[in-house]
Amino acid sequence: MRAYGHFIGGKAVAGTSGRTAPVWQPMTGEQIATVSLATASEVRAAVENAKAAQPEWAAVNPQRRARVLMKFLDICNARADEIADRLAREHGKTVLDAKGDLQRGLEVIEFATGAPHMLKGEYTTDAGPGIDLYSMRQPLGVVAGISPFNFPAMIPLWMCGPAIAAGNAFVMKPSERDPGVPLMFAEIWLEAGLPAGIFNVVNGDKEAVDAVLDDPDIKAVSFVGSTPIAHYVYSRATAAGKRAQCFGGAKNHMVVMPDADMDKTVDALIGAGYGSAGERCMAISVAVPVGKATADRLIEKLIPRVESLKIGPSTDAGADFGPLVTKAHLDKVKGYVDLGVTEGAKLVVDGRDFSMQGYEGGWYMGGCLFDHVTTDMKIYKEEIFGPVLSVVRAGTYEEALGMINAHEYGNGTAIFTQDGDAARDFAARVEVGMVGVNVPIPVPLSYFTFGGWKRSSFGDLNQHGMDGFRFWTKTKTVTSRWPSGIRAGADFIIPTMK
Repeated sequence: MRAYGHFIGGKAVAGTSGRTAPVWQPMTGEQIATVSLATASEVRAAVENAKAAQPEWAAVNPQRRARVLMKFLDICNARADEIADRLAREHGKTVLDAKGDLQRGLEVIEFATGAPHMLKGEYTTDAGPGIDLYSMRQPLGVVAGISPFNFPAMIPLWMCGPAIAAGNAFVMKPSERDPGVPLMFAEIWLEAGLPAGIFNVVNGDKEAVDAVLDDPDIKAVSFVGSTPIAHYVYSRATAAGKRAQCFGGAKNHMVVMPDADMDKTVDALIGAGYGSAGERCMAISVAVPVGKATADRLIEKLIPRVESLKIGPSTDAGADFGPLVTKAHLDKVKGYVDLGVTEGAKLVVDGRDFSMQGYEGGWYMGGCLFDHVTTDMKIYKEEIFGPVLSVVRAGTYEEALGMINAHEYGNGTAIFTQDGDAARDFAARVEVGMVGVNVPIPVPLSYFTFGGWKRSSFGDLNQHGMDGFRFWTKTKTVTSRWPSGIRAGADFIIPTMK
């Protein structure tokens, strides 16, 4: 059985706390590894190591730093099958989905190779008589990321790529449920030429998280997880004087207009609602058909598609989705389905009793579909994070829009329509950070920015795109004036704009 420790100063380091957590293989329900849970002193050791290494890395010019990122890309692409297999076995998503997880992360690394351009400052000559103004972006120093279980490749890469490219040293605290891939990244960074100490990994639970948030040498923290923890991390990090970007939960709605192509809409809903067993912060978990006829047609087409979803082990190339991440999470999701029935929603497809032949110990669940869900139900208000789709019927477009804007979450949303006016109005007025028009999962590409609104996000700057470089750097502005010397004699008057 594999034993995960930490990765500090360019080498694997065994944990010293005496505390460990199991790492499970969801498709079989078997424990496949243990992971050490760090103490505050172990976190501090990782930070001190990073702090010592960072100045030399910051002194490397951006072009050379970018070349390390290019090499990292090459190695990850060459080892993609190995990375995806480890990811799938520890998380439960299919290998094909795991490759998508990795690819989305590598796209941000690709963008970050443009660091020489992203880090350019601004320059104004003759802002005043003989006065020039210029700015420069400089690294923060030691920074940290705290990533969730559901994207063990993508989210760490979203965090560390721009941070490292900008000249920072990065301390990663991955999810203790699936730490294998971030530890692989640590080895690959080293192989790519990144100096030891610039990417350290510390595994742990709340003790490690609190140590990261309280450490005076960590200047910024990026977090992705549930909203209550995102709020906690943001509050504690900012109270300690750090900059923080914290991304939380979601309840993503898809509005289905009467003119929508229903076959394409159903295809989109199936993938966006049930892919990765619904364990995505950008999963569509609520469909909002406008008008009774639209709702009836949608349900009629959805039922056979949900019933025919192919659930299989993570290694099954033909599976639509695999098991859930833990037995506790499976029980939680099933509990929500039970609650929905109690609340009066109509469960038209019930996947609670699904069992995978030959993998009876795995944490599998079939797709569930609710109709006639109302906005006062808990299954509507709260994030379920499983293969459960709720249909909430709206009488009008304005009712559908108002429903989304009233919800506490504002991560992603979509509208399916052939009406450009409706789509344009929706994009302009909906109070959500990421909007899809006939696109079910509107995750922007790496050169745009990712982030939600309302209680889906805490902090002023989003992930990747230019916001990534803005978050991981500080701006210094220089006002420069050179008093005339030999040419005109010394001038000791303070520079002014006159």
